[in-house]
Amino acid sequence: MTTLSKEDQHIKDLFKEALLELLQERRDLFSDILAEAIEDAGLVNAIREGKESYKVSKKEVMDTLGE
Repeated sequence: MTTLSKEDQHIKDLFKEALLELLQERRDLFSDILAEAIEDAGLVNAIREGKESYKVSKKEVMDTLGE
C-alpha cells in the first residue's frame, strides 16, 4: 500500500472538502452531472448491443417509425 506525503494528504483532504461542499451547496449541479453520466453509460451499452445485433436497412427503420 502506498503512503501519502503530508502534501499529498493535504491535497486529498482539500479535494474531499471541495467535493462535499459541491454536494451540499450545488445538489442541482451534481444531480445534472450524475444524470449525464448515467445517460452516457446507457448509450455505451446500447452501442455495444447494436454492434452485436443483426443489421437492418434504412427502409426497415423508416417503415417502423412510420416515415
